[in-house]
Amino acid sequence: MGRYTGPVCRLCRQVGEKLFLKGARCYTPACAVDKRRRPPGASAAARPTRRRASEYGVRQREKQKLRYSFGLLERQFAGYVERAQGMPGITGQYLVQLLERRLDNVVFRLGFGESRNQARQFVTHGHVTVNGRKMDIPSAILKAGDVISWKDSDKQEEFVKARMTGGPRQAVPKWLSLDQVAMAGKVLGLPQPEDSDVKMDTRLIVEFYTR
Repeated sequence: MGRYTGPVCRLCRQVGEKLFLKGARCYTPACAVDKRRRPPGASAAARPTRRRASEYGVRQREKQKLRYSFGLLERQFAGYVERAQGMPGITGQYLVQLLERRLDNVVFRLGFGESRNQARQFVTHGHVTVNGRKMDIPSAILKAGDVISWKDSDKQEEFVKARMTGGPRQAVPKWLSLDQVAMAGKVLGLPQPEDSDVKMDTRLIVEFYTR
């Protein structure tokens, strides 16, 4: 499956906001968004301020914020939107629930990884279990009651101990629980749009795909 392999700080500068794609670096003065507020590219450097976006541009920016945050390609993201549109109810709410319940995102939200990209690597390399069984599919959708943990043989590894010491940098959302002693977390229920760590307007995202 394809994925973006370029500089992730460039993505934050494109949307004009911190998307916390580089983990700890995003909380320091070295963050590219803090150092250079303008969009990337030579043409943007020639403009003193960010150009005002059109209605289409506003909707696209909201979509890109969510897509970049979860590290998805356009085709993958559009697939989640189409799946959410097929569910009865509010499309934006179902979209957030699907994305938030991805295994790589849950691993990140529990603090096992500094970023979603690092969390995805932990999953694909077989370091994470779901309900006691190894799961190496980052896009697996979890459900209420699922228990996520480090593989038993990894719990004594230094990189795991380092990740679990002091707890996650961001607060664990209320739809998840974390047991630092057991080095495990649990899905308690369904996430809501307000539980997302990405500040976006799902209405604009849905409008982008239904225009």
